Amino acid sequence: MPKIIDHLPEKEMTVIIGPRQAGKTTLLEQIQDYLINQQKIDAGQLFYFNLDIARHFSLFDKQENIINFIKDRRQNNQTMYLLIDEVQRIKNEGIFLKGIYDLKLGVKFILTGSSSLEIKSKIQEALTGRKKIFKLLPLKFSEFASYLKPTTWQIICKTKTISEYDFVDWETLINDFAVFGGYPRVVSEQNINKKIELLEELYNSYLEKDIVNLLRVKNTISFNKLVSLLAAQTSRLLNVNELAQNTAVEIKTINHYLSILENTFIIKLIRPFFTNAKKELIKMPKIYFFDNGLRNFALSRFEPLNQKADKGEVFENLAASELLKIIKPPHALYYWRSLQKAEVDFVVRKGNGELIPVEVKAEKMTKPAISRSYRSFLASYSPQKGLLVNYYLRAQQKIGQTNLEIITIADLEEALELS
Repeated sequence: MPKIIDHLPEKEMTVIIGPRQAGKTTLLEQIQDYLINQQKIDAGQLFYFNLDIARHFSLFDKQENIINFIKDRRQNNQTMYLLIDEVQRIKNEGIFLKGIYDLKLGVKFILTGSSSLEIKSKIQEALTGRKKIFKLLPLKFSEFASYLKPTTWQIICKTKTISEYDFVDWETLINDFAVFGGYPRVVSEQNINKKIELLEELYNSYLEKDIVNLLRVKNTISFNKLVSLLAAQTSRLLNVNELAQNTAVEIKTINHYLSILENTFIIKLIRPFFTNAKKELIKMPKIYFFDNGLRNFALSRFEPLNQKADKGEVFENLAASELLKIIKPPHALYYWRSLQKAEVDFVVRKGNGELIPVEVKAEKMTKPAISRSYRSFLASYSPQKGLLVNYYLRAQQKIGQTNLEIITIADLEEALELS
């Protein structure tokens, strides 16, 4: 929000992209409130359009409709604000908006879109030099925890250890986030059955509006099967040939589906980090979901985290989703694996070139336990800092030249020091 607010005075279009129901509409409402109540913008010069609503969408059928709308309503040379939700529904939206923008009518555009695939193909090139893109993803753990149990969150953040008294609440927080994820509507619902219903509604809306109507995917059976297979392979190496065999579709189609899933913020393929192609894996990515709730919905599995047969994969995906929300260019996220199969879950490469290896343990550790694979990376690269994310232990340890911090999922953002 602060970075978006800072961009509002700029003439460039402010473009916010992210998955459906991640809070883009709410964010637009907050921006509208900020402009009117804090910036004292004339409410009569601010207009909101949700293009999922037919009567709003019909206005954007022709450029001249919007041009006339602006000319008829703009007063006293004031800046007019047009807030447009689900902008990808406009036909040829990049060219459509470029034509209006270049007329210099005194309008500030604030746009949202659910598909970065559409944004890239139709807006990116057409609006070069005319827009800045921001991403809005499901809630980070800190946002989730401070919303759901603010008092517990404050206690946990201020203390170096998580006491037995706090641990009951702490375990509940981690379980809820790992099982049901961070979509705002799901988080705010207390009833478990209704949480599942909301996840189903969210996925069906995504399938209908983005996959079928917008991106014209016809074989939804194969698409759904692919999503389930990917959910079952979370945190593993991705084998496209195997996926093609199991879904009975061509490799070309699988790659197309994977591109769609990445660009609509359902999955992320994390690539391997390497400096020596002869000694390290350089090709196969690992698969993660941006949100644990959607991942678990794809498998229809909502048992508590500590009862899950795939607890390790679920907790690792939890860490991955957190990292994906924290890490932005010029920083980058990888995993590491040697040809001898030594592996580190994640490697963060900061913009200055510094490497931070991140290992994830779905355990209630009482003392640090450092794997041989992790030590192998430390020996090869001698990073200044390393992180070990676990259930609740906080500690520090020196291994060679590396300062190892044993942290919880709550400490991840601060420990990376990316700001």
